[in-house]
Amino acid sequence: MNINKLMKILHTADWHLGQKYRQQIDRIEEHRWVFDWLKDIIAKEKVDILLVAGDIFDTTNPPNNARQLYYDFLMDAKEAGCRHIVITGGNHDSPSMLNAPNELTRRLGIHVVGCVTSDLADEVIELKNEADELEAVIAAVPFLRDRDLKSATPGESGEERIDKIKAGIRKHYADLAEYMIPYGKMDIPLITTGHLYARGATASASQNNIYIGDMENIAADDFPEIFDYVALGHLHKPQMVGKQRHIRYSGSLIPMSLGEWKDQKSVTLLEWEGKELKGISEITVPLYRRLVSLSGNEKEVEEQLHQIGKELLETEGERQAWIEINIQSEETQVNAFQFYRTLAREYPIRILRVSYDRQYRTLDDLTQAYEQLEDLAPAEVFLKRCESQGLSDKDKKKAEKSFQELLNWMQEKES
Repeated sequence: MNINKLMKILHTADWHLGQKYRQQIDRIEEHRWVFDWLKDIIAKEKVDILLVAGDIFDTTNPPNNARQLYYDFLMDAKEAGCRHIVITGGNHDSPSMLNAPNELTRRLGIHVVGCVTSDLADEVIELKNEADELEAVIAAVPFLRDRDLKSATPGESGEERIDKIKAGIRKHYADLAEYMIPYGKMDIPLITTGHLYARGATASASQNNIYIGDMENIAADDFPEIFDYVALGHLHKPQMVGKQRHIRYSGSLIPMSLGEWKDQKSVTLLEWEGKELKGISEITVPLYRRLVSLSGNEKEVEEQLHQIGKELLETEGERQAWIEINIQSEETQVNAFQFYRTLAREYPIRILRVSYDRQYRTLDDLTQAYEQLEDLAPAEVFLKRCESQGLSDKDKKKAEKSFQELLNWMQEKES
């Protein structure tokens, strides 16, 4: 086989199509903007292969507009010159929904692996060039659910269960590596994917879809050496794992929460000459929507709102910004939301929320900050409940693991 040009692969993940900010505000417009940009990148960089490492959708039953955007983008990417697209399911995805159109998409050069099957070969995808020569092999590993990795044992502890899951993940990649041995003699890249939490990686500050069973599943050294690149998803922050340049998270395309709005989002472009990885570059994704959190007393917030509004008016092409306001005051203003919304009318601003941060004293005379329930992830609510019951650190840890197991079970049942 003779490869005369660089082959380009674009690694992305965690699209979360259909996500609603704070479970209420539709973000389909942002996804349309970022997909238009991604299509242009594919055309500009002459991308040959697009890899998407899980969490295509935000829920197992995404809305129709999210599904339509997904299919529209796949066709746009093909029209932009991308010859192959490889998609794997994430923990947020429904495997059956992703796999449903496989007979059709495969004919278009779009390969989708929503879940593992009883046949390891279903995860091994051979990609060929225009001359019908093999140019890459992808071991497309989706999110590995508990039921894919272990059999339940009556009476086993939480630690034993998690150890079995980790061992199952390592074995799955080891089995795939053995399957890939015949391809290892060829001058082509062998790539695997994963949707998991690898040891040494860092989750975004407020990323709340990380479960105890998923935490630090596998170390960088656990990925078999036969793989020339490991394309990971699940964590929303772009990064290397274990200082290994060929093991990477691409991160999400848009910020998923308030805590991610300051993260620099990117996609990862890989350039190959035969089996040699000639270059890796992170292409920064433009931030199409600004989310700003304003805090202070009522006068300070009003001044901040006018200041940022004027800045937005002076910024050519600035799209509507979203604003969250937190008033530090003992007294609640009647119709505060309407007041600030009226104040922002002259600016490209949408007020999402107005909350009050009041101080109060408990029976123990401890001062605590008031928190809105909607700001907390389910696991955080559970932990606060444990703390209120005076559980010891040991008992609290056991309770947290049991709660996380329940969350995992519920998520698997939904998928």
